[in-house]
Amino acid sequence: MMRKFLAMGAALLALAAPPAALAQDRVTLGWGQMMTNDSIGDAHDRWRTGSHVVSLVRGPHWSGALPSRPGEILEFRFRAEAVAPESLSFVPPGDRRYAGVLSLGLHSHFETAGWETSLGADLVLIGPQTHVSEVQKAIHDLLGFADPVVAASQIGNAAYPTLVFETGRSLAFAGGRIRPFVEAQAGLETLVRAGFDLSFGRYGEGALMLRDQTSGQRYRAVAGALRPGFSLSLGGDIARVFDSALLPEGEQAVLSDTRSRLRAGIAWQGERASVFYGLTWLGKEFDSQRDGQLVGSLSLRLAF
Repeated sequence: MMRKFLAMGAALLALAAPPAALAQDRVTLGWGQMMTNDSIGDAHDRWRTGSHVVSLVRGPHWSGALPSRPGEILEFRFRAEAVAPESLSFVPPGDRRYAGVLSLGLHSHFETAGWETSLGADLVLIGPQTHVSEVQKAIHDLLGFADPVVAASQIGNAAYPTLVFETGRSLAFAGGRIRPFVEAQAGLETLVRAGFDLSFGRYGEGALMLRDQTSGQRYRAVAGALRPGFSLSLGGDIARVFDSALLPEGEQAVLSDTRSRLRAGIAWQGERASVFYGLTWLGKEFDSQRDGQLVGSLSLRLAF
């Protein structure tokens, strides 16, 4: 565990302290956020029931394209998630345990030989120490939903340094763009993933687009060309999963070694506001999971 912490610390220092040639004054280039919840999907409180990610991006400037060197554009990422069994009242036989997840990370975005690349590290906390279950209970009490009783037996406190790498290439064709990508994670969950994003319309042109971990939907963090209108996005991916702290060995829910996602979304860009809504089908994550689930993702931006 200590070696993992040291490795993550070295990675963070490498990103945060680039060579002197890159030591320019940094400004805030933009921020983005995405909420993903099954209440705006299939309307069930289960499995990947809810998450929220917020990203703040800083760097010397934004030209509409990624820099060629890592460490120039930095994303500070905060993320919270509630993972639950199928019922919030009891854990059905063969189902997963509740888990609260909270993470803080630093990621660098750059381009190498035409490949858009992201490399970063997150410190991920799980268990009652995150207070995620208490926040979920407060929200449910406010909205009149069921309390997460299963949080009383949630997965215990732990910390997982997690490294995340993604690279993809955007290719234009008549009427749209396709972006095949590959991803690797090691830490909270260890997996490799391959997939694609397909988009039609001007939303995201010249922008820095980031990926939501739960759904795979992409959200805008640094604005590019803000041209009013509607855009459509489609995508999918499949992962080979090696281990997951959210599905520990020896428990009744046995980790599936493959995981798939299919998604679609629509974005509207106005003169001073934009909104994105997407739906994602998440395949089974453990062998005894009854079926997949549908989650919704929402990203809203207003300018005053």
